[in-house]
Amino acid sequence: MQRMFAAMLAAASCATLAQAQNGSSAVSAPAPLYTLDQAIAAAGGSAPAVDAASAGVTAAQAASTVAGLRPNPVFQGQIENIAGSGPFRGLRSTETTVGVAFPLELGGKRGARRAVAGAALSRAELQAAIAAADVRTEVTRLYIEAVAAERRAGVAREQARIAGEALRGASVRVQAGRASPLEQQRAEVVRINAEANAQRQARLAEAARANLLRRVGQSIGTLDAAMLERLPAAYGPAQAFQATGTLALAAADADLAVADAGIRLARANRVPDLNIGPALRRLEATNDTAAVLALSIPIPLFNSGQAAVAQARAERSRADAQRRVTILDVEQAITDAAADADNAVIAARAAAGPALAAAEEAARIARIGYREGKFGQLDLLDAERTLAETRVAAIDALANYHNARARLERLTAPAPVGEIK
Repeated sequence: MQRMFAAMLAAASCATLAQAQNGSSAVSAPAPLYTLDQAIAAAGGSAPAVDAASAGVTAAQAASTVAGLRPNPVFQGQIENIAGSGPFRGLRSTETTVGVAFPLELGGKRGARRAVAGAALSRAELQAAIAAADVRTEVTRLYIEAVAAERRAGVAREQARIAGEALRGASVRVQAGRASPLEQQRAEVVRINAEANAQRQARLAEAARANLLRRVGQSIGTLDAAMLERLPAAYGPAQAFQATGTLALAAADADLAVADAGIRLARANRVPDLNIGPALRRLEATNDTAAVLALSIPIPLFNSGQAAVAQARAERSRADAQRRVTILDVEQAITDAAADADNAVIAARAAAGPALAAAEEAARIARIGYREGKFGQLDLLDAERTLAETRVAAIDALANYHNARARLERLTAPAPVGEIK
């Protein structure tokens, strides 16, 4: 059955090409097909979104390295007893102290920073997978639109050719006195509209190819027009899908992990750090030196860190609520996409199968009857218009199915194993 209506759908777009080939004795080798997989691979290697996501992963890796570094030591210098009075006049009694202070992080700050950076790295890696999935979906949509546009252009060319033949037939009938001049004028209007539609569809097909070319960044050659007819062998009612394991839910889980790590860091930052270090002091009056041990610790008087912890907890609540929203949205979107795909299959099989066959037979009978004077011109025009609309409806239904299938695959795309740490 699929082969039958695939051949019928391809007939319209191939009619003009077949006539040109029949008029020429030279047969050129068919151009190689540029498949959807090739387009996806080419776009994935040059997509700015993928490059941005890769740069994000590199930045997150660098941030993870920075988070594991210890604080730098601090050089300290101090001069006392300068320009005083009496024995402290001038520099005779100065005391010069130089030393190094080593910050000692307390409360597990370093480990908390590394936890935040690790969660952010997992989120960046997940974003790279999301960007790749988005590119695949977009390229699939553009490829399907380009194929469908070329098929619509083929149908429009065929209808323009039929309209031209109908005009010639009407002219013969008018000259023979078998029809009114109104019939010829009506046929002329139909021909003009058909040629205008053919030009419009040709421009849309060129624009669709240009959009695909812009995305893949290379010449695309002949598209795989037969891909539209690849329908599932069976279909049924939409299944109850869940968001578990999808990229969208994994991203929400990653955001929640970042928020949890943020709470841990905010709590760790409440513990004051200790600065300790040795120093040497020179006493100018006696020309002696002495060792000094410097120790300092901040007093959390004005900023105890409680506000930062409250902020981190609020961010965590927001991430948790957003995760619940994501579950609802993803499951609803998956259900809608699955239903759209099933409905598109039904519409495609109806339009490309029995409906198309009936429309073609009705047009064939109308043409024969019109030539023999059994049917009027309006009957012929109605049959031809129905045939063209049925062909376009079949193309649209097939394109809608593949677009819905691409959306469904994007929504149900599994998260890479081991991304969430």
